[in-house]
Amino acid sequence: MRFQDQAIVITGAGSGIGRETAIEFAKEGGVVAVSDIDAKSAERTVEEITKSGGRAYAFALDTTDPKAVQATFDTIERRLGRLDVLVNSAGIREIKAVVDLSHEEWSRVINVNLTGVFLCSQAFVQRIIKAGRQGAIVNLASTLGVTAAPNRPAYTASKHAVVGLTKEMGLELGTSGIRVNAVGPGVTRTALTERYFQDPAMAETVKSVHAMNRWGEAREIARAILFLASDDASFITGTTLVVDGGWTAGKKM
Repeated sequence: MRFQDQAIVITGAGSGIGRETAIEFAKEGGVVAVSDIDAKSAERTVEEITKSGGRAYAFALDTTDPKAVQATFDTIERRLGRLDVLVNSAGIREIKAVVDLSHEEWSRVINVNLTGVFLCSQAFVQRIIKAGRQGAIVNLASTLGVTAAPNRPAYTASKHAVVGLTKEMGLELGTSGIRVNAVGPGVTRTALTERYFQDPAMAETVKSVHAMNRWGEAREIARAILFLASDDASFITGTTLVVDGGWTAGKKM
């Protein structure tokens, strides 16, 4: 098992890609700190993991609250005894044109998708360095971290920033033995995107923008995250692995 007895912290692990990632890490022997702003959803993920014989603990966490982040990472470190991997999966999006997007909604998306990644990464790194350990961070970017789409100005800006922050942290932390990478999923079927698939015409459109003519599944993204967190990626840092079924490869004519 690639992560036997390692301590894995995952934000936004109550649903979607974060949830699947928590499940996959547990299958690989990791002890998972399942954190989410929705405590009940975190507990449901933990229940699923423990029923399958894995080890996990639930933590309620608002990743945009600096004091809460520091306190929660203290608690996680005490409970798990160590820190090895952080996956920054918590994220939200808006669907609104630039001219209509309110400052409040802009700030909310930026705070969750970017500031939350920074705060949790900083808390994780501070403790890793103090303990004299090495570790890995994997951030959730997006195809919209390398390109754009209509009506998602805050989301697109935040994910481009996550790609940049990943490079910066990879550069700064390399000599400390901490690798930092990101994944950039294409359209992936989760609770956040489920409405796309309820309309047959929209579902067909989603398929058509991917070279592989299908959308992604959360488990496929989780597997890419585990790769980047593992020793198999020991010489990879500061990069974003786009996992998009060929969406950004080019447009079909």
